[in-house]
Amino acid sequence: MRILPVFSWIVVLWIAKVFLLSLPYKFTLHPDTQHIFGMIGAWMQGILGDSIGTWFANYGSYAVGFVELVTSVILLLPVVFWLLKKVKLLQCAPSRSLLHALGGLMASGVMGGAAFFHLFTPLGIEVIHEGQSDGGSLFYAAVSILILGFVLFVANYRDYKSKITQ
Repeated sequence: MRILPVFSWIVVLWIAKVFLLSLPYKFTLHPDTQHIFGMIGAWMQGILGDSIGTWFANYGSYAVGFVELVTSVILLLPVVFWLLKKVKLLQCAPSRSLLHALGGLMASGVMGGAAFFHLFTPLGIEVIHEGQSDGGSLFYAAVSILILGFVLFVANYRDYKSKITQ
């Protein structure tokens, strides 16, 4: 199972890169972010009512960004714990496999929502804003994290369970 930690860290770095690099867009309400969350919010108004749709249009980027930030922290915590153990400031910590399983499940969940909104709302697979297309890059990144996050969860949860039952 030596390949599992290497695979896990590659997936974690991809997820954290995508999530963390998108935070400035989400937290500063970049025009592209306003377009995406505004379009989904308008769609939600017709399905779930004005108040939920308006809330999502105005605050959805903050909520999603917060979940992505927390997910990234959980996925990267094993590095922090390892460093703290090395300098003798920490004696025990949650296992890498447990944190990667939890973070993988969280990443998969949030990107499942993103994939849903791309597929079933007017947003579409290819986001077009002010005549510019993203070529589907947001959708494909979401799907890759949806799948890889779930694989990360399953593989690391199985690894974690096998270690605690020994």
